[in-house]
Amino acid sequence: MRRAAAVTVAMLFIFSLTAAAPAMSASPDLRDVMVVGNNWDGTASIVDARSLEVLRKGVDLVPDKDEEIAEIHKDPERLAYYYLVRYGPGEGNDQLVDDMFTTRDGKLLAVSRPSLADVVWIDIEKALAGSPDSVVVEQQMDGHRTDHMGLSPDGTRLLVSDSTSRSVHEYWMGGAGDPRTGERLRTFESGETPHENNYSEDGSRIFHASIGRVYLPGDQKEISLDSLPLINLDQLGLGTIPGTDLLPPIKIGPVHDAIKGDRWFEIVDESTFEISQRWEMGKELEEAGYPSISSAVRPMAIAPGERFIYFQMSFLHGLVEFDTQAADIDGKVGYSTGSVAEPRTGAVTRVIPLPKRTQLPRELYVNDSAHHGLSMDSKGETLCAAGTMDDYVAMVDRATGDFRTLDKETTGHYYGKPYWTTEGLGHTCWASLSDADAVAVIDFRTGKELAYLDVGNHPQRVRHGQIPGSLLD
Repeated sequence: MRRAAAVTVAMLFIFSLTAAAPAMSASPDLRDVMVVGNNWDGTASIVDARSLEVLRKGVDLVPDKDEEIAEIHKDPERLAYYYLVRYGPGEGNDQLVDDMFTTRDGKLLAVSRPSLADVVWIDIEKALAGSPDSVVVEQQMDGHRTDHMGLSPDGTRLLVSDSTSRSVHEYWMGGAGDPRTGERLRTFESGETPHENNYSEDGSRIFHASIGRVYLPGDQKEISLDSLPLINLDQLGLGTIPGTDLLPPIKIGPVHDAIKGDRWFEIVDESTFEISQRWEMGKELEEAGYPSISSAVRPMAIAPGERFIYFQMSFLHGLVEFDTQAADIDGKVGYSTGSVAEPRTGAVTRVIPLPKRTQLPRELYVNDSAHHGLSMDSKGETLCAAGTMDDYVAMVDRATGDFRTLDKETTGHYYGKPYWTTEGLGHTCWASLSDADAVAVIDFRTGKELAYLDVGNHPQRVRHGQIPGSLLD
């Protein structure tokens, strides 16, 4: 009896571990890969996530491009937004691949395509073969541009930011042969230009941020002579005007906010899709003694335990540390975000400055992004930050704020316009270098570059995925 009971307990324990394991790792045939989206090419590059060998380049993710563009030209409103995306966020190029995730069976790749304002599920086998009919499912946005996505920990739900509709949509991720693949499920409210989406480790919460109208001017919260880099008094032969150093900056916060729109960081309850908490980070920074920083949260990194979150902000050359459980600094409900009052918890605890190397004025920052791309190692010890306008990747010690930069001087490789980082296998950081058409692989422990991979035109999002090994042999 004792032996039988022991066997039963052991079997139940093993069953509980199996039930809790992510479905993504269920098939032994799946090969771990790095999937790189080359935004301006409309292609993917596929890299072996362990050997770092580039397996495929130029995998077409817009086989229906001509048909899609023809449809856009039939609708004047869609056409106007198409050109706005091209000459705004796209810097004169179509934005064809923003984000990507593989399905649990590894046979489909979900792709958000900004200029086409859709999300599609691509048959990977057909795409690798160059087939023109690789699109399995297409879902059009309510608005006119798609952006960042997010995948639930169990791989069943996909979030897609609908850039111009102030909303985020949830889809059934599915897989090959699943009739529900791409089915639209629910929507939650965002601010102006929904952007980043991250799930909590257990999938019960969603961390989301909107970035405002990055394509419009009004990049300063206050104006002073020092903030007008386009006017060089020395070049005009005027030198220094006596007394101008005594003039206080002119605060234009309300004007700035009206132009840029609602820029909110919010936590969403996954079970109800209701907003649990919502902050305006510019105001939280002011309360903490850091005035005149934009409210727009860019990429974020969530520390183990999910109490501390690290943000990149528009125009900020550095990082913000936010404690979601700390008491509100001034103890007052000082603002509201739509119908949601300022939470009684949540406070900025630190701003970590990083080097500002660019000499360009704010108005020429790509989509307001001083830095865009942030991740953290699984131990929560080191942050990997893309210094977009400064042409470096910074490895930042979370405890001390000390950092080391990887750039052409320190690695011998061009680190032009880094635009994304994510934690890869083997305790590594994967960083897309969009102007260099490359991806750098960096060791979180040593801070050293392990590989520098040639991919495609303007690599943007980099994701870990799994694909049947037989498709890549």
